[in-house]
Amino acid sequence: MNPLYEQVIELVHSADEIIFDENLVHAVTVKGAADYVTKVDFAVQEFLRAGLAILTPEVKLISEEQENKDLDPAGSYWILDPIDGTTNLIHDYQMSAVSLGLYEKGQITFGVVYNPFMKETWHAVRGEGAYLNGQEIHVSHRADFETSVISFGAAPYDKGLAAQLFPIMRHVFEACSDFRRCASCALDLCYVATGRIDAYFELNLKPWDYAAGSLILTEAGGKIGTFRGKKLPYLQNTDLIAATPEIYDRLRALIFEMPTDELKLS
Repeated sequence: MNPLYEQVIELVHSADEIIFDENLVHAVTVKGAADYVTKVDFAVQEFLRAGLAILTPEVKLISEEQENKDLDPAGSYWILDPIDGTTNLIHDYQMSAVSLGLYEKGQITFGVVYNPFMKETWHAVRGEGAYLNGQEIHVSHRADFETSVISFGAAPYDKGLAAQLFPIMRHVFEACSDFRRCASCALDLCYVATGRIDAYFELNLKPWDYAAGSLILTEAGGKIGTFRGKKLPYLQNTDLIAATPEIYDRLRALIFEMPTDELKLS
């Protein structure tokens, strides 16, 4: 692995002291419906901004807790979610992660997702496989949808979609073995990559939610795309489906067996 990426992973790990600062965790601001930010989010963002500026001064930062304007699809960016799963962090659910991806000319070339509570670090370099704590990982390759475990996002920031979305969830639930819910896109993608779950789907995700995890998922042998089967846009919001290659098309078909006219699909 490129020594730069090793330094970036070390930098992400060194945000531990901030993440475990109880005073920062409980300093909460409400941004919107079911949408929160803590001083941990801001502090981790600024800590990593400073470190990345030293390591890669030529690469700009896209991050959740800042304004991101005039993005060039041909450019290079670090895409950061300082805490993916802020509500989990506030509730000490211990399913939160730092997610950092490197975007270069339309694709993600490196990604790291770190859950400090479980001391689990996923990383991937394009073309070099996916790893959890240094050990190579692969999706489950489960082909039987009826025995598959699926994770989903409930679009909590747009509860007006619930009447349309929850019947779809029920339809999928009745066809699979069971549901799980991390409430962290980055961790859901990594869990599919590790074979802990077999698929995941969600609406209205931001680039920092999915950038790093999407590369980890594909390098582990998974398949990912929008609900309509397009490539992920990376610099825009999107819906997505991630799954083993064997059940990806079945999950898409189940979703579109239900009315989707009111859903905001990419």
